[in-house]
Amino acid sequence: MENKEGLRIIISGGGTGGHIFPAIAIADALRRQRPDCELLFVGALGRMEMERVPAAGYSIVGLPVAGFQRSLSWKNVTFFFKLAASMLKARRLVRSFKPQVAIGVGGYASGPVLRAAAARGIPTVLQEQNSYPGVTNRILARKAALVCVAYPQMERFFPSTRLVFTGNPLREALLQEQDRKAAAAAFGLDPDRPTLLVVGGSLGARSINEGIVAGLALLKESGVQVLWQTGKLYYEALAEELKGELTEQMVMQPFIGDMAKAYALADVVVSRAGAGTISELSALGKAVVLVPSPNVAEDHQTKNAMALVERGAAVMVKDAQTKEALVQESLVLLNDKERLLKLSKAISAFARPRAADDIALEVLNLIAGKQK
Repeated sequence: MENKEGLRIIISGGGTGGHIFPAIAIADALRRQRPDCELLFVGALGRMEMERVPAAGYSIVGLPVAGFQRSLSWKNVTFFFKLAASMLKARRLVRSFKPQVAIGVGGYASGPVLRAAAARGIPTVLQEQNSYPGVTNRILARKAALVCVAYPQMERFFPSTRLVFTGNPLREALLQEQDRKAAAAAFGLDPDRPTLLVVGGSLGARSINEGIVAGLALLKESGVQVLWQTGKLYYEALAEELKGELTEQMVMQPFIGDMAKAYALADVVVSRAGAGTISELSALGKAVVLVPSPNVAEDHQTKNAMALVERGAAVMVKDAQTKEALVQESLVLLNDKERLLKLSKAISAFARPRAADDIALEVLNLIAGKQK
């Protein structure tokens, strides 16, 4: 019989919004289904999760773990020391918190925590966002009780008997119905004018920004609206460079806090090809021009993008071609209503808006099965 007392779950990982937001979405879903459960996040010191998770109302502990540099770097000298210290701290955390399950969402902290949990016989669950998993998750999957995935044919990488197709967890706020007029008013824009939303992640994407700057004259001539998140790293330099160049139909911000309204206003989205973003766009049925980052493990963003492009669900512009092609491709798409509808319908087929609740249910069923 299930013991409903003392339910404790560790959620580990982070590093980017693509890992952090799914982790928080899973935690929220667990709380909805089991308000009594105690949740502990484990992240990497100095990374985004150490701020974003507490802001979402959850406790988090940081490990000193860091990534291994693929090129020659002095940082690799300290990598193994940090890894050893992280493993030691992870073992202590698991021993003291005594979770019934440990969930890994990807990122530096997942490895030490899930290894420590598995060593104590605690079931582990992986949430793999991408169509091509990284080395760490492929290794961790060997001892995982469940692997929750967002793309088909993942048995190429993981044991088929442990795979569950759930989709990627989404922030609940993004799924709420939005009014286009209210969304336009929030950014001081016109609800009736075609709108291009440009995002490159919270820190920004240099190539995407360069593509928009290169095509600025074309954007002005077209008369379309532009809502442009430059990223915090690039905003000040761009604001100085483009002083007096932006029209009233162009809103440039370092970071867009209310992405639900931004998506509601967008007719076409320009974005990196992170799995979390693709899941959001799929759930909302948004036509998208994807610019995969070349600076990620296993070039997984290109693989994510191609999974859509091959099914007629997205347009892709290579990172090295943004100056020549990004604005042109975006404008062609904005002016082709029939193609916009086809892209919207095709990408919607990838949507799994209840993924967080499905994953939470899988986790709770796993605990219940272990406790019977």
